[in-house]
Amino acid sequence: MDNKQNNKWIWKLPFLILLIVGSILIIRQNANAPYQKDSGTIFGTFYHITYQSSTNYHEEIKAELAKVDASLSPFNKESIITAINNNSDMKVNDMFKVVFETAMKISEQTDGDFDITVSPLVNLWGFGFKNDIEPDSAVVDSLKEFIGYQKIKMVNNNIQKEDDRIMLDCSSIAKGFGVDVVAALLSRKGVQNFMIEIGGEVVTHGISSRNQPWRIGITKPIDDMMAATQETQQILSLNNEALATSGNYRNFRIVDGKKYAHTINPHTGYPADHNLLSATVIAKDCMTADGYATAFMVMGLEKTKLFLENHPELVVYLIYSNEQGENQVYYTPSLEQKFSN
Repeated sequence: MDNKQNNKWIWKLPFLILLIVGSILIIRQNANAPYQKDSGTIFGTFYHITYQSSTNYHEEIKAELAKVDASLSPFNKESIITAINNNSDMKVNDMFKVVFETAMKISEQTDGDFDITVSPLVNLWGFGFKNDIEPDSAVVDSLKEFIGYQKIKMVNNNIQKEDDRIMLDCSSIAKGFGVDVVAALLSRKGVQNFMIEIGGEVVTHGISSRNQPWRIGITKPIDDMMAATQETQQILSLNNEALATSGNYRNFRIVDGKKYAHTINPHTGYPADHNLLSATVIAKDCMTADGYATAFMVMGLEKTKLFLENHPELVVYLIYSNEQGENQVYYTPSLEQKFSN
């Protein structure tokens, strides 16, 4: 190394030392700090965030969540996804790009059981933008003509559609992404111990105020549109993990005495019709867990079990109804070590 390179590193060394010392001081400060608790509403649901820090970051958390909403909410008239659905010329930002690429990957791996182009069918069946008109088969078939993740792609940060009628809906993955965004913010702040929950999607890191792994409950699937019942099916101990649950026991419609699930099968155009009641997925990030949980609610029990044989990286807890109408569970073997009393 010549003298010029040596001088370059000598000038950088004090700044590197300052950065390292500052990081150590932040970690030590947070280790003795109280646990903050923030809550609010976003994406049409509630969030609850607990983290150990001497500083309250709620305003910054809300700012990050607002960025996600401005990128991915179809209910936000100024959002990027709204512009895309309206066929406006709009380049996507980094947040949208990450979610889109993950969604397309999950769509490919699940053969389209997960599909963010399903929005027109969701709307038709009365979810999302409410529509109380019961669709007939001709209407469903007409919409299926422009449903399919293969009909969209991203080129130079622009979303290209094969048909202008194609509409995107990232609701099945955006909540999980929002959790990941908040987790990234707290990590940048040097926070070591936190639990973030948005509408049932969760990321944990470190330990709780009880000096133990975070305990997260899987709700028993009881038909309850008002979410008044919070009976727990299973409690898990989680550390540095993401969890998402999808189910049809809270979000459904009853028309002429028949229950319709809120999960729409992109292949048939109809609500998913099987005995799987809820799917909980633990993955490396909440966005991924969220997407697969939705896909499994389309697949049903047996197809999901076959899928998991080829994806050992996913840890899954399924609740289903047997032929007698009794609730049963299936879970991947690695999950048992996370069971908590």
